[in-house]
Amino acid sequence: MANTEASLKEAMTIDGAIGAALVDYSSGMALGTIGGTKDLDLDVAAAGNTDVVRAKVRTMEHLGLQEEIEDVLITLGSQYHLIRLLTSASDNGLFLYLALDRGRANLAMARHQLKRIENQLEV
Repeated sequence: MANTEASLKEAMTIDGAIGAALVDYSSGMALGTIGGTKDLDLDVAAAGNTDVVRAKVRTMEHLGLQEEIEDVLITLGSQYHLIRLLTSASDNGLFLYLALDRGRANLAMARHQLKRIENQLEV
């Protein structure tokens, strides 16, 4: 099992990684961040993506969908933003956020690696 710091460091080894965060979407607070740029403030991204996750969870409830959200993908011109909701009972209310350079990233591999990181994460 890996702690938050080790998991975020591992996320930064994913091809094209720009920044990563572990976020509590009940509060919008980042529990840990790594990377980022002058144009990508991870604390702002954590708070903003909390709204995205809450909206999607609420929409699924309204639709009566009884499924778990695996991840949410936001595609920009030069970046991918990947939000992976943690599914274990002890991690309820948390998500991993990963920003990727679209020109250097392999989205399928990034999703696979982020799932592996989630499975090893112990908060």
